[in-house]
Amino acid sequence: MSANNRPIGIFDSGIGGLTVASAINRLMPDERIIYYGDTAHLPYGEKSSKTIQRYSQRITNFLLSKNCKAIVIACNSASATAYPIVREMAPRDIPVINVIDPTVSYVSEKYSSGKIGVIGTKATVNSRSYAKRIPKSNQKLSVSMLATPLLVSMIEEGFFNNKISQAIINNYLSKNTLKNAKALILGCTHFPLIKTEVESFYHDATEVIDSSSIVANNLKKELIKGNLESDRLDGSHQFYVSEKTHSFEESTKLFFGEKLKLEKKTLKD
Repeated sequence: MSANNRPIGIFDSGIGGLTVASAINRLMPDERIIYYGDTAHLPYGEKSSKTIQRYSQRITNFLLSKNCKAIVIACNSASATAYPIVREMAPRDIPVINVIDPTVSYVSEKYSSGKIGVIGTKATVNSRSYAKRIPKSNQKLSVSMLATPLLVSMIEEGFFNNKISQAIINNYLSKNTLKNAKALILGCTHFPLIKTEVESFYHDATEVIDSSSIVANNLKKELIKGNLESDRLDGSHQFYVSEKTHSFEESTKLFFGEKLKLEKKTLKD
């Protein structure tokens, strides 16, 4: 196998990272994907930083053992707490992409001033990752972050696009913390699955930012920069989970047009 035709490793706590994997697949159909969903330990957003880091180390070792040429941390909680560790573990010639930094760059360049809202897990909000990084890139921007812990479990159970989920979403978005935001960052890779419901609340008055396409474009730039682009799809995508779930199987069909074969893989330190 050519070095350029090695796979791209992507990981998340569950189905959320499939939004990123799908965006990468659409943008770069010649790239092979190896995805790991740590479904046995979801949601990461309720875990301590040390626990998330430990899980991320296990998965990174697994993806490196699969000869991945790039690693995408398709999880905001892991991006906020474990990115430096993953970057250190991977050889320097292997790009490591998190979902926060490309989104920070996008917002900082697009908006000259004003308030940016962020919804995410407790781990992401407690890390204050967006609140620290966006004003550092653009001092005229302020950031308000709101933890929305019910949303990840709701999405993992396939419970969205109905009146009850819309009511829960509206309740969160009505908080004063997010009032008058020019844009709202979906600070969890699960949340693009409820993007239409979030947009329904704002009636197009606020940009709802889905990081998946932003991350895919950032990865493509890094592959070009490192001369790592594949010239053909060599083999098939592989999807691993630490625990098989019905919602994950159904979600692969939603994003990839067919129900994909899942392989259970338990990782240890």
